Amino acid sequence: MINTLSDPTIKPAPRTATEADIPAISNLWQETGLYRPYNPPEWDVRFALKSKEATLLVWEDNSDNIIGSVMAGHDGHRGWIYYLAVAPNLQKSGLGRKLMEIGENWLRDQGVWRMQLMVRSENSKTQDFYRHLGYRALDVTVMQKDIDIPPAEREDMTAPPKHAQT
Repeated sequence: MINTLSDPTIKPAPRTATEADIPAISNLWQETGLYRPYNPPEWDVRFALKSKEATLLVWEDNSDNIIGSVMAGHDGHRGWIYYLAVAPNLQKSGLGRKLMEIGENWLRDQGVWRMQLMVRSENSKTQDFYRHLGYRALDVTVMQKDIDIPPAEREDMTAPPKHAQT
């Protein structure tokens, strides 16, 4: 396990992502199985960066390669963690645990006292990781409804939803 605070090959702390990071973040999310074609990373990154209720943090190595990410946000009631990713060659190094701790602390600083995350039901390895960090599965059903054109189906994927255009 690496000590992320003293490992000379990685930077000492994560930073807030920028739009310039989108290609590298997209690659990381593809490498780690988080990417879904119907949910373009470009849109999620831009959405998080513009929100006062969310943040997207990235961790880099000393060559400025993005090796980890965590997105945290809240709705005023509960906090959520999304897109926790660690480069495959650094998984099981402690970096994922440290990113989760930083994401949780960001939420705590926003006044959030309870947080949740979603893991695909077939992803037992990731479920085990979160259980090890103290998370528990809840007996709930997540339901979803698209209320606008999904970003992947828009002519301009970076355009705001139709209802937001004037």
